[in-house]
Amino acid sequence: MSTARSYPLEDLKVVEFTHMVMGPATGVVLADLGAVVTKIEPIDGDKTRRLKGSGAGYFPMYNRNKRSVCIDLKSAEGKEVALNLIREADVLIENFRPGAMEKLGFGYAAMSELNPGLIYCSLKGFLTGPYENRTALDEVTQMMGGLAYMTGLPDRPMRAGSSVIDITGGMFGVIGVLSALHERHSTGKGRHVTSSLFETTAYFVGQHMAQEVVLGEAPPPMSVRRSAWSIYEIFECKNDERVFVGVVSDTLWKHFCKEFELTEFAVDTSLDKNNDRVKQKDRIIPVIKALFSELDKQTLMDRLERAGIPFAPINTPSDLFNDPQLNSGGLLPVSTPQGVANLPSLPIELDGKRTQLHHDLPKEGEDTIQVLRDAGYSEKQIAELIELKVVKALTTD
Repeated sequence: MSTARSYPLEDLKVVEFTHMVMGPATGVVLADLGAVVTKIEPIDGDKTRRLKGSGAGYFPMYNRNKRSVCIDLKSAEGKEVALNLIREADVLIENFRPGAMEKLGFGYAAMSELNPGLIYCSLKGFLTGPYENRTALDEVTQMMGGLAYMTGLPDRPMRAGSSVIDITGGMFGVIGVLSALHERHSTGKGRHVTSSLFETTAYFVGQHMAQEVVLGEAPPPMSVRRSAWSIYEIFECKNDERVFVGVVSDTLWKHFCKEFELTEFAVDTSLDKNNDRVKQKDRIIPVIKALFSELDKQTLMDRLERAGIPFAPINTPSDLFNDPQLNSGGLLPVSTPQGVANLPSLPIELDGKRTQLHHDLPKEGEDTIQVLRDAGYSEKQIAELIELKVVKALTTD
């Protein structure tokens, strides 16, 4: 009999108490890798489902491949249901403000006593320290962690164009969870893993902190930075279209000069080394700008690709729906109330294969009955819990 596994984490049971982005982003990575992730929602559903504006995509993007159970956690019966699920879980994920889980009776100390092998993952604004009880958001920590300063103009800090800190903070949470699970193989004991927004932001700007020490001066925002390479910017081509080009090695410089017949530059030994080219950037860039302005975007990109030069069209998120690379297996058809959304899969391959959609985006309480059955509840007990409005199942709507 074959013992082949579809996904590496398929025997992992995860209970998720999360909302917004950071917590769900942690859960969806584990879910995409095969973990059975049960999302515990309030009796009226996760409010993230109903966000508008820039928050409208949070729920569809970060909650696929999960089961949804709606529970009234403030009731004694609802709390008991949740405790029964936690008792059998490998991992618990939560991203509520400090103290909230303790007030509900689901804090780490109590859950560790209930289930000594439990990996308890908290996603917070800050790690232990003077700020640990503050409430934080992605944008808050981008501002205080220096990322907004490095992203914007000198007099205009600007957040990155995605919830990058929420998402990567969640990824660091996954790293902590997997390391604790590895340790549990030998100890049998769980851990309390905490990942945070502020310290994640600091990690992101650590390269700029190091740059200041190396160069002896504070780094300017990336929008006005002194590039480490002579050609590393956006260029205009025909029809007001734009392409980013980066020539980041001496070998690429030679390929670049050959492809675009830049004979004068190619034979000039004062341009052979990157740092020397940077010193002569004012001589190089005007020539390149004039050359590229006569080419249409596709021709330019074809020639850059032929020469092996890093390049990129200046795309919008809308363009990604039709991107050939993503459409070769990198988009998953997630069903939303507004229709199917083709959304990016986990950006990894396992033996050359991408992760897939194995549980569509759950509706509120869609899996309540099955989860309770799996937890050992009888049909009569389930019906009573639904009748008492301790849990909500999709079939009762």
